[in-house]
Amino acid sequence: MKDGMTYAPQGRPAPVVKPGEFLFAATHLDHGHIYGQCQGLLEAGGTLVAVHDPDPAKVAAFLAKFPGVKVAARLEDILDDPAILLVAAAAIPNLRGPLGLRVMAAGKDYFTDKTPFTTLNQLAAARAAAAATGRKYMVYYSERLHVECATVAAQLVRDGAIGRVIQCIGFGPHRLSASARPDWFFRHEEYGGILCDIGSHQSEQFLFFTGSNDARVNFSAVGNFAHPAHPELEDFGEASLTGDGGASGYYRVDWFTPDGLRSWGDGRTFLLGTEGTIELRKYLEVAADDPAGDQLILVDGRGEHRIPCGGRAGFPFFGELILDVLNRTELAMTQAHAFKAAELCLLAQAQAKRLAAPPPIR
Repeated sequence: MKDGMTYAPQGRPAPVVKPGEFLFAATHLDHGHIYGQCQGLLEAGGTLVAVHDPDPAKVAAFLAKFPGVKVAARLEDILDDPAILLVAAAAIPNLRGPLGLRVMAAGKDYFTDKTPFTTLNQLAAARAAAAATGRKYMVYYSERLHVECATVAAQLVRDGAIGRVIQCIGFGPHRLSASARPDWFFRHEEYGGILCDIGSHQSEQFLFFTGSNDARVNFSAVGNFAHPAHPELEDFGEASLTGDGGASGYYRVDWFTPDGLRSWGDGRTFLLGTEGTIELRKYLEVAADDPAGDQLILVDGRGEHRIPCGGRAGFPFFGELILDVLNRTELAMTQAHAFKAAELCLLAQAQAKRLAAPPPIR
């Protein structure tokens, strides 16, 4: 998991359907998160039946991971197949919204990589289409949904282990691996900006862990501090939030993960509750002899509890997503929550102050 560009965590198989009961397809393989999206659905019992992408190299790499999948020559071959219930996609970010409109118009549910949109107009169009068609526009906010310590933390928060959560602070460092990135990654119109892109994770986690239905952006900022060869890249971003219930939030995202870290980023989330705290340590692999997996540190009235989470919780989101598609429920994530998290990161991006690089220390 050095760079995260083919991110596909392995969980315990936990099928919620019988083989062949839930057919889905993959398309637009522009980001490696598509591997995690499909892996999670397969472990929940889904059947991957088709893949489409205009780039044969991307299809070949996908088939190496998921052999035996039928290659669709056209997207329409997937959209016109009545047996396919869900389309999973990881398109170039500014194409994710328009693709979702096509999928929903074809009568299928849509499961997109984050960030789900790059403009507020795309969000408005998707909200209208979901309401008109009754189809689901679901988002792979993987830093909470596909990380075991986040799954454990969610249950602890639901159980009241730290009381009412009054603050959520998140840090999302990532490794740039610039030479391995496609051209669109460095074009602002296409990736949307750092707060829109990787900041969507932190916006979603803030809403979820604090139980907020809405929030305001108090302050946001972005900068390009160290990559002049890529002038449209933002390598640093931050935002301050206040939820509609009064909860406080702050997050920082960046492209400065040092090469000495074995994982793509030492992501952390800190939850402050009225009766304790939780620290989530994601992808904590700093040396070859460190155990892989996530950690969670719970501090309450009884003391400090270090909980290794690898293999403990699994990833229930994917089974719930499948059941939501089949039963038209909202167990995995409400549509309102998926859209509100997207709105919040888009607002933070739109309002962001541009920071100048600080001078060197002398």
